[in-house]
Amino acid sequence: MPIITLTSDWGFKDHYLGAVKGTILTKIPEATIIDITHSIPSFEIEQAAFIIKNSYRNFPEGTIHIIGINTEESDKMPHTAIEMDKHFFIGTDNGIFSLIFDKPPDKIVELNIPQDSNFFTFSTRDRFINAAAHLAEGKAIEELGDVKENIIEKILLKPVIDKNVIKGHVIYIDSYENIITNIREPFFREIAAGRKFSILFRTYEIKKISSSYTDVPVGEILALFDSNNHLEIAMNQGNAAGLLGLGYKDLVRIEFH
Repeated sequence: MPIITLTSDWGFKDHYLGAVKGTILTKIPEATIIDITHSIPSFEIEQAAFIIKNSYRNFPEGTIHIIGINTEESDKMPHTAIEMDKHFFIGTDNGIFSLIFDKPPDKIVELNIPQDSNFFTFSTRDRFINAAAHLAEGKAIEELGDVKENIIEKILLKPVIDKNVIKGHVIYIDSYENIITNIREPFFREIAAGRKFSILFRTYEIKKISSSYTDVPVGEILALFDSNNHLEIAMNQGNAAGLLGLGYKDLVRIEFH
């Protein structure tokens, strides 16, 4: 039974999600459909990539991941199917794939299969599902189009070192308003080398890394490394981002003493 995941910026108000699910079940009746999220801010491929990157490995091998964000095709941003880590991904090559993967994909195919309508505004329903049906039947990904060597590269902000300071940025704020940065634990430990430090943002300062939210009293700010090894700034049973005034791409500094 094929597993198909859906990630989009459609929300739940309109007909898009229902139309896509109905079409999947019409063409792949045995499919199990899993919603990863449909609450991505419109056109925000960076945030979509973060969610897919940190969730797809938890699905069984052979899962087909359909990405319904910025799907309109152009000569520079073709519809593409990718095989990576024995998973399949279908979407538009607008830079999102380079943000999901830390290394080149195993296989890249530019789709040349026809779509089901003469409209070009709903590619997820009219084309991506056809590609998913092909893969769900166990057919070769190469049969979907022309094999390519590379995907479009999109560069994310990376933490930088300036003398005794790491400069990082907020890359995601979750539904609890926990603030997730692009500073990862191995990088932090390497630069820290056992030194004392201060984590600085806005007018706040944190001088230790906690292991859980309950390491501090309710309502207090803390820093910890989350389950994906990203430095996270949070508030025990509170909404850190709103209360601290931190948003996407804001600066977070770590000074070492």
